[in-house]
Amino acid sequence: MIKLSPKLSQKLSYSILFLATILAIVPVVVIIFTIIKNGASAITWDFLTSMPKDGMRTGGILPAVLGTFSIVTCAISITLPIGVFAAIYLNEYTRNNLLTRIIKLAIVNLAGVPSVVYGLFGLGIFVMFLKLGVSVIAGALTLSIMELPVIITTARGALNSVPYSFREASLSLGVSRWQTIRHIVLPNALPGILTGTILSIARISGETAPILFTASVFYVPHLPHSIFDQVMTLPYHLYIVSTQIPNMPKKIIFGTALVLLIMVLTISFMAIIARIYFRKHRKW
Repeated sequence: MIKLSPKLSQKLSYSILFLATILAIVPVVVIIFTIIKNGASAITWDFLTSMPKDGMRTGGILPAVLGTFSIVTCAISITLPIGVFAAIYLNEYTRNNLLTRIIKLAIVNLAGVPSVVYGLFGLGIFVMFLKLGVSVIAGALTLSIMELPVIITTARGALNSVPYSFREASLSLGVSRWQTIRHIVLPNALPGILTGTILSIARISGETAPILFTASVFYVPHLPHSIFDQVMTLPYHLYIVSTQIPNMPKKIIFGTALVLLIMVLTISFMAIIARIYFRKHRKW
């Protein structure tokens, strides 16, 4: 067996890691470049603010943009408070016993369930059983259940990152546990919770399978008026124009993909900025 010197072994390890990084980045860069190259010409004010026309071959994508925004807003409004309170309870109040370990393991496992399974669950429970129909609220509830394990896991990680000495110092002054959590733990865990939440918004903005069964439709001639209306969404609209409509102009397909890409990347960039800002202002 050939024994390498530590210096040579280190250089070889760095080279392998660098090559793996390049292999991961290059396909992403090529995809982004292709989308921008073919879709930039379609991005106009009319494209972003008008209704689809001529079987979606002309016009804009305003209903899809507003539909995506409405579903994501409803979903995160439902998920965030439930997920944060559940994380607080699991991290700050429960004891480390068999039951809590099973619950935490189940939460981690649920985070890895394919999104199409959540879509079928939402179809059975919200659309058919609760008779909400294909609507914004049905899609939002489905996305909420899908993202709840992620929010809980992220929030628990942020709460765990707060040094336990902060809690001990507060409790030693006679402050109650809830007051300690509210005034000491949560403010210090907020950067991590906020970053995880923004990244969750970016993820569900691009989901197709859950809303395919519960909220999104091929075409609606008007904008949504309530949470019980059917809507068009960008991910499903992109699927439709790229696979179901013959002779669709290529720039419309790539333009729709570019709008969705910009939306997701913008949300992710906001998470990066928020993390940098809070880290600079962290006092510990």
